[in-house]
Amino acid sequence: MKANVGGIDKILRIVAGLALIVWAAALGGPVWAWIGVVPLATGLFNFCPVYPLLGINTCPMKKA
Repeated sequence: MKANVGGIDKILRIVAGLALIVWAAALGGPVWAWIGVVPLATGLFNFCPVYPLLGINTCPMKKA
């Protein structure tokens, strides 16, 4: 898995994922709000499996 999520994309995924999980768990939100696990995981692992299919990469290039 090569990192393809970075910068503001990573931050937004983590914040959105946590918000949905808190809504579902603590505030009695709908069951579908548990989908927040997906953006949280992709933000924490720096990898989105859909990005390669779409040719997207928001992770900055690292110089060797």
